[in-house]
Amino acid sequence: MFSQLSEKLQDVFKDLRGHGTISEANINEALREVRLALLEADVHYRVAKEFVAKVKDKALGQEVLRSVTPGQQIVKIFYDELTQLLGGGNEPLNLSKPARIMMVGLHGAGKTTSAAKLALYLKKQGKSPLLFACDLRRPAAIDQLATLGMQVGVPVFQPQIGQTNLENIGKEALAWAETQHGNVQIFDTAGRLEIDEALISELKGLSELLKPQEILLVCDAATGQQAVSVATHFQSALELTGLVLTKLDGDARGGAALSMREVTQRPIKFAGVGEKVDQFEPFYPERLAGRILGMGDVVSLVERAAEAMDEEEAAQLEKKIRAANFDFNDFLSQFKMLRRLGPLENVIGMLPGMSNLKNFSIDEKQLKRVEAIVLSMTPGERKNPDVLNARRRLRIARGSGTSVTEVNTLLQRFGQMRKMMKNAGQLKKMLARVPGTGMKVDRG
Repeated sequence: MFSQLSEKLQDVFKDLRGHGTISEANINEALREVRLALLEADVHYRVAKEFVAKVKDKALGQEVLRSVTPGQQIVKIFYDELTQLLGGGNEPLNLSKPARIMMVGLHGAGKTTSAAKLALYLKKQGKSPLLFACDLRRPAAIDQLATLGMQVGVPVFQPQIGQTNLENIGKEALAWAETQHGNVQIFDTAGRLEIDEALISELKGLSELLKPQEILLVCDAATGQQAVSVATHFQSALELTGLVLTKLDGDARGGAALSMREVTQRPIKFAGVGEKVDQFEPFYPERLAGRILGMGDVVSLVERAAEAMDEEEAAQLEKKIRAANFDFNDFLSQFKMLRRLGPLENVIGMLPGMSNLKNFSIDEKQLKRVEAIVLSMTPGERKNPDVLNARRRLRIARGSGTSVTEVNTLLQRFGQMRKMMKNAGQLKKMLARVPGTGMKVDRG
């Protein structure tokens, strides 16, 4: 996400930091590069122009030009303006009674999936959501929502096959809701390949019947300028209350996210960050701004880790590490936990400075090979790797579809890690590199 934009912006800032003093000429040259980077990332031209103008106005202030670290000051200005462009702060859902939410958008944007993801998110927050299949144009959408509802454990209202009157369906849905014990109602609506009068008329009618507190437009972030056009049209036709951006994990440009808040003047409330139903999170402008500028997003990373790791499991792991009893069973458990955090490149990108690394990537195939090696060991071998002689290693290599060399390399690295855990001094040095441990960070 935003990898192209992030890389180019960090090159610009690196150049600015290299100057002892900053002149208007330096700033103009840097902002010209910033404007080009924004346009290449699919940011709307008007949004890019206004954004650069605001940054320039503040960057040319005497306080910045006379500063001891003007390059750092400009990065701070850029961060603040980027955060404001994205909305300033997180805006929660309005869940005042009767707490109805309409999901709208074009066909293929991810409305149905996002409705289920939102239901799961609210369920984790202690709510009792209900899902309503109100897409009569695409029969498969009803089945899809029913399947997703079962997956997340949320009741789903399904209209009878063959019904075409959406107003009648809406009335039936509200009557069904009275028989349930839900306190948040999420309505999945029909979409089209493009906006037309029939679609808008249908959505307006349903909105007038439901009187929802939230009308969320679901947009595919990867569609770039088209997403901005779609958002503008929906905003002029309906009283949108917020936006949901999908596929933020898969777009290297991501300019739609930087444009849509400004164009519609409606907050981005949620973002889809993966295909799984739990890869859906509230949108925090300041966190995304930090990730784009290579500052990381440790807060989101910690939140994901807290969800993925059981407290008791974490306590047991800490005891094992302190006692230097960490074995391959623990390794496998932590490996699975890490995978639950989402695509590893996205996870690594949340660490400060990691997005500065050129051509950095995670080899998912290699990770799967490592996992296969561990899974090919017996429980006894995982608990006591010292018993792995040449014959056992050959068996493990054959069982995992890898080579003996790969098995030996993994065992060697695992042994080095265990030795480090036994050496308190080395472990302290290792932890000193981890942000937030309270230890002095080794910059070497």
